[in-house]
Amino acid sequence: MRMSPKEIGDWKSYFHEMPLDVDPLIDDSTLRDGVQMPGIAASPENTAKIAELLDGIGVERIEIHHFQDPDRQAVKLIHAKNLKARVAGWCRAVKGDIDNALECDFKEVGISHPVSYIHLTSKWPDLSVEDILSRVTDVVEYAAKDQGLRVFVHGEDSTRADWDFEKKFINTVADAGAEVYRVCDTVGLALSDINAPLPNGIPAKVRAIHKETKIGGVEIHTHDDLGNAVETTLAGIKAASGLYEKVYSSTTFLGIGERGGNAETEKVIMNLYLHYGVKKFEANLHKFKKIANFISKATGYAVPPNKAMLGDYAFAHESGIHAHGVLSNPLTYELYPPEIVGNSRLLTIGKQSGTAAIKNKMEEMVGKSFDKDDPMLENVVGRVKKIYEHGRKASLSESEFRKILSEENII
Repeated sequence: MRMSPKEIGDWKSYFHEMPLDVDPLIDDSTLRDGVQMPGIAASPENTAKIAELLDGIGVERIEIHHFQDPDRQAVKLIHAKNLKARVAGWCRAVKGDIDNALECDFKEVGISHPVSYIHLTSKWPDLSVEDILSRVTDVVEYAAKDQGLRVFVHGEDSTRADWDFEKKFINTVADAGAEVYRVCDTVGLALSDINAPLPNGIPAKVRAIHKETKIGGVEIHTHDDLGNAVETTLAGIKAASGLYEKVYSSTTFLGIGERGGNAETEKVIMNLYLHYGVKKFEANLHKFKKIANFISKATGYAVPPNKAMLGDYAFAHESGIHAHGVLSNPLTYELYPPEIVGNSRLLTIGKQSGTAAIKNKMEEMVGKSFDKDDPMLENVVGRVKKIYEHGRKASLSESEFRKILSEENII
């Protein structure tokens, strides 16, 4: 059966946008939660550059550490860039942290405090509930009312918290001056299922916060311990639709962070764009790969080659059926053109390569066409297959393939 191009459609025709009745804002934590990942670090200059790059893709808020000298140097450099994005300090519920944020000239802060009994009894076993609420009230009031800072409060381990206590905690910080409450899925326990109950059902949590608390805004911050961080972040956004004017998503670029990391900024944005019709990020999606490469170089983080969208192999094809398909029509094995996110298609030559891929690579290198029954093509295909008969696993490099062509007097 032959189908017309109209019947096949273009790549956009396979997405059915589901509009949201809420404005999703990205609150990127690459420079706070992300850099807590073991083994990575960035200089003040590179930290400021990362902030500038994040600002350039439409991130609305950037969260950053500010307690060590290099961090404070980075904050000064970031302020000097006059970014469109709001820049916020991250604090514990300690007045000294607020003072540090003020010294760094932040206009807003996030104040993190545990809300699960697991954390509360581990950290302050001798404090009563009243003592804990009084403690956080003092710090939030100091930041919001005494110092005039915009305040987000982060409910650490929210997805294992007792709702009766957490509800009281949220109302307390709201009265103290907090404008947004961050649901922190600290250990990646959250569920996206609309029917999942409290405390770990994200839709249920968002609905309960809206219905039973005084806080004006909500934010979702999820970890990827079970691989569900993007899914649960999107679940929070969808749950906020129709309830809030805006909802914040706390993410990190490439998902870097402690343990399994966080919801990836780029994945959340692409899902919002492709599935939910959020167009405000569209003009800057092509910058994603450049940002990924810079973060890798600046922090020492090695981007997995098969990382969705931004890995070097995210649009790579080697097996015969895949290479043949994508050469015939990229839609066969590519959801959207790699250029959308600044990446590029790669046809590698290796054990799984078929004649179509090898022919394409030859034509690319030589600059002329070859018939599928050309003896020169048959010879090169045979040479490639022979290499892999001896147990080689890695794909051929450009220079190795060029050497074969040279030895066959093709180039």
